[in-house]
Amino acid sequence: MRDNTEDFRQLFLADVPLMDVRAPIEFSKGAFPAACNLPLMYDDERQQVGTTYKQRGQEAAIALGHKLVCGDTKAARIDAWIQRVQANPQGYLYCFRGGLRSQLVQQWLSDAGVQYPRVIGGYKAMRRFLIDSLDEAVEQCPPVLVAGLTGTGKTEVIAALSSSLDLEGHAHHRGSSFGRHATPQPTQIDFENRLSIEALKVREFGAQRLVLEDEGRMVGSCSVPLNVYHAMQQAPLVWLEDSQENRISRILSDYVTAMHAEFAALHADPERAFAAFSDYLLNSLLRIRKRLGGEQHQQLDALMQQALTEQQSSGDETLHRAWIKGLLENYYDPMYAYQRESKQARVVFSGNHAEIIEYLAELTINNQHGA
Repeated sequence: MRDNTEDFRQLFLADVPLMDVRAPIEFSKGAFPAACNLPLMYDDERQQVGTTYKQRGQEAAIALGHKLVCGDTKAARIDAWIQRVQANPQGYLYCFRGGLRSQLVQQWLSDAGVQYPRVIGGYKAMRRFLIDSLDEAVEQCPPVLVAGLTGTGKTEVIAALSSSLDLEGHAHHRGSSFGRHATPQPTQIDFENRLSIEALKVREFGAQRLVLEDEGRMVGSCSVPLNVYHAMQQAPLVWLEDSQENRISRILSDYVTAMHAEFAALHADPERAFAAFSDYLLNSLLRIRKRLGGEQHQQLDALMQQALTEQQSSGDETLHRAWIKGLLENYYDPMYAYQRESKQARVVFSGNHAEIIEYLAELTINNQHGA
């Protein structure tokens, strides 16, 4: 594969299977969604080779690499690569810069009778392409943001539109003090890579505007890329509206029903799962204690404890509605009211789910036709 942007674009648009032959520590810091890590050298081997390279030069380092990966070890790794190739004949392999490691893997595969292409430029070039393409996307497809009170279902609007980028989905976090999931967030690089690939696909579909949820710079531990965040700060907003009752029901579904299910999927023991779920709720509330005030936190904590006790004994989640209502009225709604006032000049449309989706879809269609 030539080292050019059109080749990279097609790789990511088609979700072409990729075989990443970097060391596991490199892969864990950042990779691509379609990539599988089948290293030439594992971390300790790579470290030894790197030290030798610094002390004795490239020739000695290569010799050590061949000594470390030989015999049964070499045969096992070649077998793993061949299995990957046979399962994904349309794929590519790469290392960090598309240099010695990927060339060697390609050569060993060829010696075993298997031809498999590699990405020239490797991970570094593909990563550079994604960073540049995301910057280009926000410049050429100016964002419009979906805003609204907590629980109005902004994520549902994002999911319904083909022109949207799902910041919270890629960050694996709902963007609030209660926003974490039972499983960890991706690394910053993985978050950026996934976001960039979605932007490529949205643009390929023909969208002329990017629709994003109105977020702060941080979505949990993931930081919105700076150029994207700067564009969001200037973007027009549409304001999503819904009744308090619907909002409470949505929050109950997301933060109680769904989260309990997430912890249950992680822990075979139901009691352990419920304990982990309870800790998640109580600790999320504790994190905003200072902003709530001690008395308000104490009241909501008591309501939450009561709801958890009832849920554990009978499975009934109804009592959770009380603390959710209190949290909306005494914390989230006043905070969002202040934010709306500060952003009022940028609000171009308000409406319910159907109205907002229709407005945003038409905005994209109009732009596509030069309106």
